[in-house]
Amino acid sequence: MSFSARVKEELSHQLSKARHCQIAELAAILSLCGKIHIDEEDHFSIRIHTENVAVARKYFTLLKNTFNIKADISIRRNAFLKKSRSYTLLVRDHENALRVLEAVKMVDAQGNVGENLSVVRNLVIQNACCKKAFIRGAFLAAGSLSDPEKFYHFEIVCASLEKAVQLQNVILTFDIDAKIVVRKKYYVVYIKEGSQIVELLGLMEAHVALMELENIRILKEMRNSVNRQVNCETANINKTVSAAVKQLADITYIRDTVGLDYLPELLSEVAQVRLEMPDATLKELGENLSHPVGKSGVNHRLRKISAVAESLREERGE
Repeated sequence: MSFSARVKEELSHQLSKARHCQIAELAAILSLCGKIHIDEEDHFSIRIHTENVAVARKYFTLLKNTFNIKADISIRRNAFLKKSRSYTLLVRDHENALRVLEAVKMVDAQGNVGENLSVVRNLVIQNACCKKAFIRGAFLAAGSLSDPEKFYHFEIVCASLEKAVQLQNVILTFDIDAKIVVRKKYYVVYIKEGSQIVELLGLMEAHVALMELENIRILKEMRNSVNRQVNCETANINKTVSAAVKQLADITYIRDTVGLDYLPELLSEVAQVRLEMPDATLKELGENLSHPVGKSGVNHRLRKISAVAESLREERGE
């Protein structure tokens, strides 16, 4: 089971105690994966279609607990993908369907259905607790979450820009930076920041998934920190080795051409110690001089030696 499926499985068992929050969650599911049918006699029926059994279970539970309605369930198996199933839940009775639609404020007093089942400016999501339930329902209906071992990506797919903006605004009320991108004919509300996805899981009450994601984040940050430290130390070692090789080359050139006595006494001593201790650090070189000096003093003298070597090469046309 994927991480996203595990999150939905956990959320399918989360049921708000307050009826108004249950209605808000139901409103999100209806808005994002529901359809309303009106027959020639103006009778309503509601249909929910999903490929996730967790969503079907949650929708059935919400209808039963909130309205004492039992939806008809049909299961269809894909002939080409034997393991793939789709679930359709149907509220056939006109009075029951109308009760639900009036509760989620998708029909007005005259029985007119809101365009695209929109719940924009809807009273059912005014409270903070209801907004959390709404986000949970939206994720169950049309959301997905990437494997956090690979990368962080949370998204909910909406059929219209109006619904996407509404969902974005609901999420923004919790200071979570949700963005919208167009993908083919859909509008996707997404979040890529790991810490904000963790916060969103907390809002939806997916506490087990939250802890799993936090553990993965901690391990990844530790690995990244170790890798940065190792890379930094490796770079420093390479830099030190390259500098030592260059110093030895310059000192050897001076010795083989004009002799180390050509150098001033202080530089000659450093050159001799470097030849005797090719792998020593600047600190160790400074400690082995007749009059010990620090790293900066040794480095300054080695730079002067390199300048002398370069000058000799220029004079000899090398």
